[in-house]
Parts: sequence; C-alpha cells; structure tokens
Amino acid sequence: MAPGSFFTLLGPSGSGKSTLLRIVAGLEAADSGRVLIAGRDVGAVPPWKRNLGMVFQQYAVFPHMSVAANVAYGLRVRGRRRPEREARVAALLELVGLAALGARNAALLSGGEQQRVALARALAPEPAILLLDEPLSALDEKIRREMQGELKRLQRSTGTTFLYVTHDQEEALAMSDRIAVLNGGRVVQMGTPEAIFRRPESRFVAEFFRGCNVLSAQVEGTAGEALRLRLAGQAFVLPGGRGLGGRERVNLAVRAERLTLGAAAEAAPLRLTARLEETSYRGSGSDHRLRLDDGQTLLASSAEGEAVVPGAVLRVGLDPGDCVLLPD
Repeated sequence: MAPGSFFTLLGPSGSGKSTLLRIVAGLEAADSGRVLIAGRDVGAVPPWKRNLGMVFQQYAVFPHMSVAANVAYGLRVRGRRRPEREARVAALLELVGLAALGARNAALLSGGEQQRVALARALAPEPAILLLDEPLSALDEKIRREMQGELKRLQRSTGTTFLYVTHDQEEALAMSDRIAVLNGGRVVQMGTPEAIFRRPESRFVAEFFRGCNVLSAQVEGTAGEALRLRLAGQAFVLPGGRGLGGRERVNLAVRAERLTLGAAAEAAPLRLTARLEETSYRGSGSDHRLRLDDGQTLLASSAEGEAVVPGAVLRVGLDPGDCVLLPD
C-alpha cells in the first residue's frame, strides 16, 4: 500500500475485510504474519500508539459535544495547545464543509453531516493511516454518492493514506487507487480498479462484479499461441491460450456491456443465437437475461430505446478479444 494512496479491501460479507482492518488497528491479533506501518513492525504496539485514525460504519459522534468539540477531542487528549487545536479544527471544518456548524450539537446533524464530523475528528491528529470500515453503508443512496466524492477529495487534499473496507463494487471502483479483493480470508486479486474490473484472474472475482458473464467453451485444439474454441455451436479462436490445448473445456469471462444484440450483433466477429428470457429496465438502459442454444445463460446490456420482446430469438455478438480466459 503506497503512502498517500486510497487502498480498498473489497469482498462479500464474511470474507475477512473488517477483521484485517482490525488487525491493522491493533484491535485483534493476527494468527500469523506481521503488520508493518512505514516499515516498522507494530505487532507489539498497542492501538493507541500506532498513530492511526478510524471511522466506523456508525457515526459514533459524541452527542453531548458540539461539532468543534468532537473534532478537537483527539487533539485535546494528545495535549495540543488551545490555539493549535482551534486552528486545526477550523481548517478541517472548512475542508469537510461544516465551517458554519462548529457550535452546533453534533447529534442534531443529518447522517451525512455526522459522518463528516467523524471524518474530521479522525483526521485531526494527522494519522499515518486512516482506517474506514464501511463508513457510508448507513447513508441513503444520494448522500452516499455525494460522500464518495467527498472522501476522495479529502484523501487527495490531506495526502493521508486511506485503508477502506466495503462490499460495494461500484464504491470501490469509484474511489480507489488500488483494490484487494478478499474471499475466505485470502486476497485473491490485487490491482488497479480498471485491471480488476476488466481482467479478473478468477471465476470468483469475475462473478463478484455485477454484469460479468462466465461461459464454458469447448476446447477443439490450438492455433499457434491461441486456442480454438467452440461456444454454443460457434467456433472461434481465442488469443493467449498457450499450454491449455490439453483441456476439454475452459471458462471465459465477458462483460455484459461488451455484448451486442439484434442488428448490431451482425458486425461482431462472433455471433451466437439466444432466446430472451427476461428484461430489467435500469433507467439509462436495460439488462437482458438470455439463454444460448447450449443452455448457458448470460446477461447483456443495451442502451435505452432498444426494444426487445421476451421470448424472442436474438443474435448476440461478441468480440473474442473482450473475453478473459479464467483459470480453473
């Protein structure tokens, strides 16, 4: 995790995200391995001496204190002088957009405002790393999206390293510099948001991101460095399959938005036939669940205005270059 970056632990419930965060914080002990902060092993260092800030899912503001007193709390505990405290609090309240609310009781603020107070309070002592455990999950959709932008702006403005936990794929993609995807207590893939989204390295990662199809194709042989495959009766060549010619079948990941339907499919290198089973309208377009001739189902996305009728037989187009070969 690079200093000054926004690093996200992403995975489903029970994957170990929050446990890993608590180990970094010193609130739980690791069974093995080490926790290094700025190259220093902090395994034996108590939580209050690790120079970390933490923001929880619940806002946890002090209800008997004003906004300014909440933000100043960590500074006061550390013995900072009053002029220094007041200057730091004023700067942070300006940064989080609460400059006019310093004297207000923190418990009387909205959910989004209370979360800003919690962020300012955690940032006030200038921690080496700010740990955030699903801090936006209790907010409604509109405020959550606004806070995503605020968090990213805060991280950039302060230069603080953020270690963020979430199960929300879109949230992770929108805010992170790098993402570690967890499953069963293990990191199964780590990289930039685009790399993880576009080039999943396992079936789990592919299926974790909404809109990614995993299709089984029959291996018919090799063609130099490529594989000759057959999917739903249609043969095609997939680059990058060296060493896999001995397998009978392979799994391919392809994003729903990379598929084309109807007339648009005729221009695609590979054209399949499918029956439309269900359509879900999502505002800017629609998601279509289809069944291929070989019985496999897949999801395709289309833009608003493209009319398709459930039960209809459609052409589905895809480019083999958009397919990602998945390991077993």
